[in-house]
Amino acid sequence: MKMSHAPQSVPAPHPSGLRPIAKHVLLSAALTVVVLAVSWVLAGRIFWLPVLGFVLGSGAVAVLLSRHWSGSSLGAANALTLMRLALAALMLLPIARPDLTQGATGWAIFALALMTLALDGLDGPLARRSGLAGPWGARFDMEVDAVFGLLLALVVWRSGAAGVWVLLLGGMRYLFVLASFALPWLAQPLPQRFRRKLVCVLQIGALVVMLAPLVTPPLSQWIALVALGLLTWSFALDVTWLARRK
Repeated sequence: MKMSHAPQSVPAPHPSGLRPIAKHVLLSAALTVVVLAVSWVLAGRIFWLPVLGFVLGSGAVAVLLSRHWSGSSLGAANALTLMRLALAALMLLPIARPDLTQGATGWAIFALALMTLALDGLDGPLARRSGLAGPWGARFDMEVDAVFGLLLALVVWRSGAAGVWVLLLGGMRYLFVLASFALPWLAQPLPQRFRRKLVCVLQIGALVVMLAPLVTPPLSQWIALVALGLLTWSFALDVTWLARRK
């Protein structure tokens, strides 16, 4: 439940909307090639699943961009978030091939996940510096974080570092969203809290650490349990706050 690069200004409308979309398509094409190449190197053969995952994600972003983005440019922050989506898509490789989480390829996958986490701290400042910070970019960043967390949890489970229960660590936000359909008061906006952002970073960070080949059970399981406890506590605080105002 992270709030990132919160709105600072409203982007000026773009007369045609074609320029940001064109940049998105070109950048997506370049990143698709990168995802294919990295997957090939890691798997030792052409592996299409990460490519397909990124293309589908990028396509969904393009549709939303055309409908909701009014900035005069795609912006460096959105470009960086799209790059993080490409890196996150690479996690589909060890989900399909959990044997790759061991040895040299395991360390390479750990490094890619660590890079994705590190880049997360840059898109907010970039958005504010360019004057393009707004709700759309913040939501894009948050959704990429959520997808990345879920994919990491799937890798951790598939690698044997923790049991199937670790999927709660990556999927709790999606459970919260599903619950909001039955309980509409859960969909009400929440106030910004540093606690929420900190717990999100700790959640993703714990999942990344568990990808390191040296981190094995029972250590990996304890790391997952502590992170899950913090995440549950954070969600419980938000649910309590919403319940009191329904």
